[in-house]
Amino acid sequence: MNINKMISRSRKVGIIGTTAMVVALIAPLTLSGTPSGAATSPGSWCGPKHASVALADGFGNNTWREITRYSGALTALSCKSVSKFVYTNGQGSTQKAISDINGLVSQGINAIVDFPDAGAAMLPVLTKAYKAGTIVVPYRVSPGGKAHVNYTAYIGTNFVSAGVDWGKFVAAQLGTAGGNVAFLSGPPGNSQGLQELQGLNSVFKSYPNIKLVGTSPFNVTNWDPATTVTVIDGLLSQNTGSNAIKAVVSDYGSALAGAFPEWAKAGQQIPVIATEDGNNVACAFKADSASDPSFQLMTVSSQNWMVEYAIRYAVAKATGGKVPTTNVPQETYENSVHPSGGEVAPNCQSSLPATAINSSGLTNAQQKAALAGKVPQRK
Repeated sequence: MNINKMISRSRKVGIIGTTAMVVALIAPLTLSGTPSGAATSPGSWCGPKHASVALADGFGNNTWREITRYSGALTALSCKSVSKFVYTNGQGSTQKAISDINGLVSQGINAIVDFPDAGAAMLPVLTKAYKAGTIVVPYRVSPGGKAHVNYTAYIGTNFVSAGVDWGKFVAAQLGTAGGNVAFLSGPPGNSQGLQELQGLNSVFKSYPNIKLVGTSPFNVTNWDPATTVTVIDGLLSQNTGSNAIKAVVSDYGSALAGAFPEWAKAGQQIPVIATEDGNNVACAFKADSASDPSFQLMTVSSQNWMVEYAIRYAVAKATGGKVPTTNVPQETYENSVHPSGGEVAPNCQSSLPATAINSSGLTNAQQKAALAGKVPQRK
């Protein structure tokens, strides 16, 4: 899959504010176009049986989740057999996330797609829901356990590959001289960050002068922008002069870009950056790279469209459709040095909000709606 060749969506849907998190879906939805990631227009995955579907976030309070929620709702809405779509936000509280799952089961929701931010702490409630007869599809971050034992299926991607891609870019820029590199990920012990670290280490082992700094196994940000700023401030104060950080790797680019001003405050220049794409990342590169030659950028797609794979799988199981793949590809997106293989130069879209994500596949209007806190509904 070539991100640069994906066709943006153009979908005729209405939108509602997120204060109404339960959307009754009765009238048919008229769609046109093709989504990012894979086809989301109703297809064989949308079966004939009516079903209710939920998307449950452990932590929904960032812009990646807003865009992803919108994408997930569009996918659910594209299947006329989905009679109700429900969204819940654990707000970073494991107990609330657990309560949300229990509540969805109590409501009789047929299928739950879950982003288990709390990892293994979510496994007991997901198992309970699955054994109660609910279709349960965790995605992106693994809760542990096994498909057909603890849940219906896990929709994953090769985060090791992302780590390898980032590691190769960083190593190519730093060379044999190496230097301090900071790696930032989400909650403690999350499977995404651990797999990305595995990929990084597989590259860095050939570069003995590259040293990962900060907390081990990674610097914890909880994928929260404010926490990311605090983490960067700490790293900059601890690594100065000849020991200054030469590169930062992060799996949430939009949050990292919010911390870019901290380098100027510390009297330092932004170093090599390897991360997931975000409009503010690309626009910061456009604004600062001319005066900061050390600022080189490589991104992988932020994969908001990954939720589409999980929704399609859950809907297929709930409605009697054809079950699609559980494998989601990793794709590089931007490269400021030598774009190749479908990569693009840093892609700043001045007409979009800074927090937009340009590989999401949503139209400009849909991204703006998502970032305004709205979710789609059928007209």
